[in-house]
Amino acid sequence: MEPHKGKTEAEAAGVEAESRLRSYSGFFDRVIVALSLFWCAFQLYFTTLGTMEAITLRAWHVLFLLVFCFLLYPGYKKENRERSLPGIWDAVLILAALFVFGYFILNYRRISLGGGFLTGFEMALGAAAIVLTLLAGRRAAGGLFWLALVFLAYNFLGRYIPGILGHGGFSPSRLANHMFWSSQGLFGAGVGVSSTYIFTFVLFGAFLKHSGFTGFINDISLALVGRSSGGSAKVAVVANGLMGMINGTATAIVACTGSLVIPMMKKTGYKKDYAAAVVAAAATGGQFCPPIMGAVAFLMAEFLGVSYSVVALAAAVPAALYYFGMLLCVHFQAKREGLSGISRENLPRAREVLRRDGHLLLPLVSLLGIMFAGYTPLFACVISLFVTVAASPLRAHTRMGIKEIVAAFAEGAKSSVSVGVCCIVIGIIVGTVSLTGLGLKFGFLMLRVVGPGQLLKCGVMVALMSTVLGMGVPGIAAFVIIAAVAVPVMLNVGCAPLPSYLFCLMYASLSNITPPVAISAYVASGIAGSSFSRTGWLAVRVGLSGFLIPFFFLLNPVLLIGCAPEGVAALTVVRAVVGAAVGIFMLSAGTEGWLLRRSGWPDRILCLGGALLMIDPGVWTDLAGLGILGAVIAMQLVRTRSGGAEIA
Repeated sequence: MEPHKGKTEAEAAGVEAESRLRSYSGFFDRVIVALSLFWCAFQLYFTTLGTMEAITLRAWHVLFLLVFCFLLYPGYKKENRERSLPGIWDAVLILAALFVFGYFILNYRRISLGGGFLTGFEMALGAAAIVLTLLAGRRAAGGLFWLALVFLAYNFLGRYIPGILGHGGFSPSRLANHMFWSSQGLFGAGVGVSSTYIFTFVLFGAFLKHSGFTGFINDISLALVGRSSGGSAKVAVVANGLMGMINGTATAIVACTGSLVIPMMKKTGYKKDYAAAVVAAAATGGQFCPPIMGAVAFLMAEFLGVSYSVVALAAAVPAALYYFGMLLCVHFQAKREGLSGISRENLPRAREVLRRDGHLLLPLVSLLGIMFAGYTPLFACVISLFVTVAASPLRAHTRMGIKEIVAAFAEGAKSSVSVGVCCIVIGIIVGTVSLTGLGLKFGFLMLRVVGPGQLLKCGVMVALMSTVLGMGVPGIAAFVIIAAVAVPVMLNVGCAPLPSYLFCLMYASLSNITPPVAISAYVASGIAGSSFSRTGWLAVRVGLSGFLIPFFFLLNPVLLIGCAPEGVAALTVVRAVVGAAVGIFMLSAGTEGWLLRRSGWPDRILCLGGALLMIDPGVWTDLAGLGILGAVIAMQLVRTRSGGAEIA
């Protein structure tokens, strides 16, 4: 007790326990870093070379995900600990995952070549794999866990459901076979994308972050739009949009940029609820913003059987319209509240920012250049990862040493766990849809309500369903769930495949800001110290253009680059894009209550009505919408000349 002289025995024991805990935590962190380096090296080697069978690579990936999940998301927490360390139960689960999935890796080829006949023991392993997946989902997948439980129960309880949605029920052995020993369940397309594109691009994003790319984005956004009205909010929109181009995880973008831009917005006069809402809505757009689109672009390309570039180009105009609408919203709000931009003295100059940090754009140039040269996105991403490291020493303040490189590997591995576990869990949902035929049954019901050719009515129903099913679910998981159920219906009513998938993606993404769950809004409100519910509803208002844009390209697919039928004139495409932009302009003016001056409810209602008219691709509806806009502008000019407010 000499080292703790003057302390009571209980206090001394507490100090010793605290010291041991710190030492265990330090050792645990080193173990995680070592495992992260091994996992990253393993994934990059086999993903790049392609020497491993796809199903085997997926099984290895799931094994790594479960091990990391049970290490990083322990099943218990102590109030007096800053972070819980894994316990006995976590160790048991890790050993169980090693045994179950290790057996699969060693024996799958033998079983598949033998006709797929399984023993009772192998059926039991399938059931154990489902349980392990659910336990991991409970820790890392949030609300998706409960949704997976509902779908899993449907496999057994379908016999008690009357009508077309009922079925004869499936035995546990049949379920284990379908979910574990086939490529339709746990090892389906979701895990396939996670084991290749998602892991690699999340790792690439971690390297960009540790090279200083986040700071560069913030500075260039300040330089470009900081001086204009509502400059701080526009910085938030631009910065989140640029971050979304490389990291499509909305909550991660909010956490990354929110701590920088929310205090800036509050300082320049924006209320904390509105500041948090802008960040949440802008970050959500990253999930459908090319080139990466939260890795959904690669999954969509696989579903459609087209190249990645087709999907990325098609999403370009909707993403641009979404951020155009957000910039208009924050501009009109700033004019309405009398908010100015950031003073010039506090802003960096674009030329100086590019001179200092412009080399950080080389990885993105490399990524896009290699992909559009015809190489695979995976190859382009791996090469660009090395370009990031090679470009960082061009300036001393961005140089990545061994410490930064190791930290980037560790952060990339950790960041891929939550979305990866979600991809495993959605295997249960998608497997249920394929096993029970739920997608076809649900589609039949919707077709009876909608009828053939009724695109607009079908779009409204899919939008409502997407918003509900996507609540509390990560973007890629929400997209897979919604696409499995809704896309067949949309195809049957006459919608083309690419617009159908993109429609589902945008609404699945927007569920991140739709109350009552609204994960992105929840994270942003935590940073801003604002009301969660008010932040969520304000985020819906700011991002309202995102709820309207899918209907523009649903009714007029020429808005999607590459989707115009052969023989369509370029002028028709330009008219469609301009018409959509005018519709978004009117929508923003109507929701924010400003055009040339503060707008009353008559002007706002007229603007909203004109925006809805612009959805229809017909010439007469476009002319009517433009006529309404011209009439509102004329009325506001008359009021201004007769002694009203200043023109914006």
